[in-house]
Amino acid sequence: MTPPSNPSRRRASDCPDSLRQEILDAARELFAIEGYGSVSLRKIAQRVGCTPMAIYCHFEDKADILDCICEETFTRFAALGDRLDKAGLPPGERLRKGLRNYVEFGLAHPHHYQLTFMTPLGEALTLGRREQIGQRAFDRLRGHVAACLAERGTSPVDPQAVEMASQLIWAAVHGLTSLLIARPDFPWAERERLIAATVEHAIAALGCATENVPATGRTAR
Repeated sequence: MTPPSNPSRRRASDCPDSLRQEILDAARELFAIEGYGSVSLRKIAQRVGCTPMAIYCHFEDKADILDCICEETFTRFAALGDRLDKAGLPPGERLRKGLRNYVEFGLAHPHHYQLTFMTPLGEALTLGRREQIGQRAFDRLRGHVAACLAERGTSPVDPQAVEMASQLIWAAVHGLTSLLIARPDFPWAERERLIAATVEHAIAALGCATENVPATGRTAR
């Protein structure tokens, strides 16, 4: 009789669903603290209190665990965006609240954020879930930026201006979030004022993008 290629996956009934979340929680913390490349499946199993083979009931390998953690991060953040979209706010206010949500989400979930956006992987990985849901998240930002530019009378809305503004805005809020997580002991200004000022600075990129992207679609130099 030919043995199965991966026996552990044939014993899924022996792997409780709760184990999957325990593995994700343990791996997320270890990846964030020690670095993805320094953490082995054995170390994750030791943290959880299971055998390394038990991990294969739920995940293909370590990269699959990382991909699922990133998916978890984007999914949680997307839920905030869905609720905000349903509020029916004007484009500018919707963008402003969305950017604040971004910063506050990262600060409330530092391990999620650090691993998804800040941790160098040190090797080439194909993370399909992260790429797909991350692209959807950026597409949402791009759509709100386009709506803001249209509201300001920029018609027709230049796709290059939308892309430029979206990247400038993300760079601003990501920069603040990353620094607050990575350098908590720095003598920062009062946090609420700092976040508000950064959000307003990011929104100012709407004007910068239209001024620096000429009608030809080439970035001005």
